[in-house]
Amino acid sequence: MSAATKTASTEAALTMSGAEVVLRALKDNGVEVIFGYPGGAVLPIYDAIFQQNAIRHILVRHEQAAVHAAEGYARSTGKVGCVLVTSGPGATNAVTGLVDALLDSIPIVCLTGQVPTHLIGNDAFQEADTTGITRPATKHNYLVKKSEDLARVVHEAFYVAKSGRPGPVVIDLPKDILINKAPYSEAPKTEHRSYRPQTQPDGEQIRKAIALLKGAKKPIVYAGGGVINAGPEASRLLTDFVHMTGFPCTNTLMGLGAFSSDDKQFVGMLGMHGTYEANLAMHGCDVMLNIGARFDDRVTGRLNAFSPGSKKIHADIDPSSINKNVPVDVPIVGDAGRVLAALIEAWKADGQAQDKPALTAWWRQIDEWRGIDCLRYRQEGKIIKPQHAVKRLYEITRELGRETFISTEVGQHQMWAAQYFGFQKPNRWMTSGGLGTMGYGLPAAMGVQIAHPDALCIDIAGEASILMNIQEMGTLAQYRLPVKVFILNNEYMGMVRQWQELLHGGRYSESYSAALPDFVKLAESFHAKGIRVTDPADLDAGIREMIAYPGPVIADIAVAKDENCFPMIPSGAAHNEMILGPEQEGGVAGVTDEGKVLV
Repeated sequence: MSAATKTASTEAALTMSGAEVVLRALKDNGVEVIFGYPGGAVLPIYDAIFQQNAIRHILVRHEQAAVHAAEGYARSTGKVGCVLVTSGPGATNAVTGLVDALLDSIPIVCLTGQVPTHLIGNDAFQEADTTGITRPATKHNYLVKKSEDLARVVHEAFYVAKSGRPGPVVIDLPKDILINKAPYSEAPKTEHRSYRPQTQPDGEQIRKAIALLKGAKKPIVYAGGGVINAGPEASRLLTDFVHMTGFPCTNTLMGLGAFSSDDKQFVGMLGMHGTYEANLAMHGCDVMLNIGARFDDRVTGRLNAFSPGSKKIHADIDPSSINKNVPVDVPIVGDAGRVLAALIEAWKADGQAQDKPALTAWWRQIDEWRGIDCLRYRQEGKIIKPQHAVKRLYEITRELGRETFISTEVGQHQMWAAQYFGFQKPNRWMTSGGLGTMGYGLPAAMGVQIAHPDALCIDIAGEASILMNIQEMGTLAQYRLPVKVFILNNEYMGMVRQWQELLHGGRYSESYSAALPDFVKLAESFHAKGIRVTDPADLDAGIREMIAYPGPVIADIAVAKDENCFPMIPSGAAHNEMILGPEQEGGVAGVTDEGKVLV
């Protein structure tokens, strides 16, 4: 290239503003939708958005909701979600969503506005130390101070967000960087110079794992959100491996759908509100294979009593998660899909025979625990049981055969949704697992609906949680998004009330909602349809009406006020110290060292 050509090329590159560079980089990284809210510091980007048609912008009503919507979009598609907020309160309002995405490993790139570089540190209007505030809230963050770094930083942010263990990345953008001319460069084709997550598992560790698994008498496969994040192929490989081995399989809350709830080898969800058979199988197993889960405290219960005496294999793409909470015998660092592919290949190549009689006996024991029927409830009388409401919602959506995505808020309704709504495929379940963020479900469903415009998107909510981000009903109206909000209304912060009943002597301190809105009128005020159901005989008709309506709906389902969510492992208890529900004789259950059920 001649000197004159090079000069002309440089001048052409400098004809773009920083804002235009940002949008071009987003487009080149596959961004089709941005969830955002404008403000002074990011107006240059909004001006550039106005002058292009490649990227769609969704105007939310609150910055926290923008991040949750991007999470729903990302979780349901496997793509990176994109968020745009202004400086100061715009950025700080987004922090809850960023921490939520960090704990649940959701890939997000969040662009935040910042005051001009010469004003940083001067307490300028709407200035906040965004990189300082978000450092513990993100996988990584950037403050761009030079125009020539802008394109590289945006490309790198997407690479970091989606590589290794996914997570949120913040790019803080001073206003002068967005206004000034900036050069554009393509995303690098070579590997990043310093961040190269290990995705391929070590062969020797795979062989050690197979040796343990082949010799297991009471094995269990424990799959988490890492299998979902690894893509649909990882879920298929998980199914192949479980079928090949004949092992029981349990999923975490974030892993639901990684292994089909319909499969006879599925023993249900694990953890605090998991099934009796899943928790006792985890407690009694002799070899555990953990794929893509992080031994969260809501899964393990009391650590010194967690799965005593078992050999533990832990496969995770994040090496810092291994041996963090639970010491393991065989650590495997790698992508869940690649680990499963390697395990399948090694299982087939290994000549060691399984102990089939022991496995048969283990299934006999698991079936005895299944016989307790820990999710049994009785729907009778004129009051709707929340379990029944969720179960009928599941049965009717399945009967209709539409592609269905479920999001939830946080609380009892979230656990009932996990227990009674079956998931046969990955990426259909959006919930806040690690942070437990009330207000997550409505904006998450909004993001899912943007990604899947023809799908049925339902937010299973509580009357307390839904009010946290109820303003997003306005976003549904503006963009004609037919999201359905299915409220299990018991007039309490249900999980708080349950803990107060069981653990705090029935002292219901500030958990009753004494001034709830009329949700039908509230829906109508947001240009949506409102439905209220109080009688079990009207429940099916109400669900069908909600689904059939072509626009957004709030269905207010009046449910039993004092219903508790069981089974339950009390905080600080072990897996064999579960509390069962009133439908299970005695109400408290356990298991002896010999595997005998205690009820």
